[in-house]
Amino acid sequence: MTTAYDFNATDLDGKEHALADYRGKALLIVNVASRCGFTPQYAGLEAMYRKHRDAGLEVLGFPCDQFGHQEPGDAQEIKNFCSLTYDVTFPMFAKVEVNGAHAHPLWTWLKEQKSGFLGLDGIKWNFTKFLVGRDGQVRKRYAPTDTPEKIERDLAAVLG
Repeated sequence: MTTAYDFNATDLDGKEHALADYRGKALLIVNVASRCGFTPQYAGLEAMYRKHRDAGLEVLGFPCDQFGHQEPGDAQEIKNFCSLTYDVTFPMFAKVEVNGAHAHPLWTWLKEQKSGFLGLDGIKWNFTKFLVGRDGQVRKRYAPTDTPEKIERDLAAVLG
């Protein structure tokens, strides 16, 4: 059986990471963008990460430029924006595609595990989120409009 821990991803510094390094932790995996109406969610994601990381939560940010060209920057620009604007300390990965023939394999798998609104698989916009349990299985998919504060309610079940 495949789990989220079976994938690799490259960070903003170009270093490849095995998600197996997060084995046993709960994950909130998010496609992010710096010029989106939902970009202020970075603040809530960071607050959630700081509050729950010692309990075993990792927030993983994956910049994506597939929606309205809202993540046009290169890795250094994204890194600077996240650091200077939202003091992001959770892991940020290199820009990926989440839909289509060139979608990152992790995102293809995530979409297969939990469909979105009306049973549609495709990611519809920035800040779609997937909550993954400590066993590496997707527990829930959240729409871009679902704030980190709303997700807080579901964390007890995966962190407990």
